[in-house]
Amino acid sequence: MSQTVDRALSILPLLAEGPANLEQVATRLGVHKSTALRLLRTLHEHGMVYRQQDQRYRLGARLFALAQEAVENLDVREIAHPHLMALNERCGHTVHLAVYEENEVLYIDKVESRYPVRMYSRIGKPVAITVAAVAKLLLADLPEPELRTLAERLTYPAYTSRSTPNAAAFLKELATVREQGWATDFGGHEESINCVGAPIRGTDGRVVAACSVSAPNVVVSAEELLSLLPLVRRTADEISREYSGGAPVSASVSHASQNPSQVTAETPEKKAEEPSS
Repeated sequence: MSQTVDRALSILPLLAEGPANLEQVATRLGVHKSTALRLLRTLHEHGMVYRQQDQRYRLGARLFALAQEAVENLDVREIAHPHLMALNERCGHTVHLAVYEENEVLYIDKVESRYPVRMYSRIGKPVAITVAAVAKLLLADLPEPELRTLAERLTYPAYTSRSTPNAAAFLKELATVREQGWATDFGGHEESINCVGAPIRGTDGRVVAACSVSAPNVVVSAEELLSLLPLVRRTADEISREYSGGAPVSASVSHASQNPSQVTAETPEKKAEEPSS
């Protein structure tokens, strides 16, 4: 029975390449035509394949419906959380997970730092969309017309002297983020807080979420935090693979990015901060 299931499932990636006739299916599986026909009929009965008028078979609509239903029921937070915990355990700093919904970037998970200085961020709260690393990653993946419309509509609060000043600067920075595949926030929201982040992608390569590591510069400098970027990116890639069901995730950005060790961080001046809960 297991061999029959294995052969039937082997037909699906074959048809994903394009329609195929009975002889082609039988040859690919290395079985007699009668066996291939029996497998195809079973898949056809369940809507997994469809026989065209030219007698070739293609993938069926039921298969696409099931795939769409599975994607809609995926919970990126549930999948990501163990990986975020592991990242926090390794680096000790605050770890965030964020998504883009209805023109806002929201934190949907957070693992607190082991250090006494804590971040004021809260799960379910929107982030500072024009400066946060996770926001840059999520927005950089938007289609260009949608991104330009959004950038022109946003306001650009001067949280600090490092905040993004206007739409032109924002679009330029997002272009860099799209190219390099990672993002930073060095004192753009709070002078004393630095952050590095990486994108989490679905099966189509589009960004579905972003994770980041944040820390105050009384605990770690911007340069030291930037050295954690390879670890953050590996974590994001692991989440992407699991979210995509183990399928290779094709990035819509270049992975031939700058080496973080070659990036000169614009380090905020160190400033003491009182611990908060």
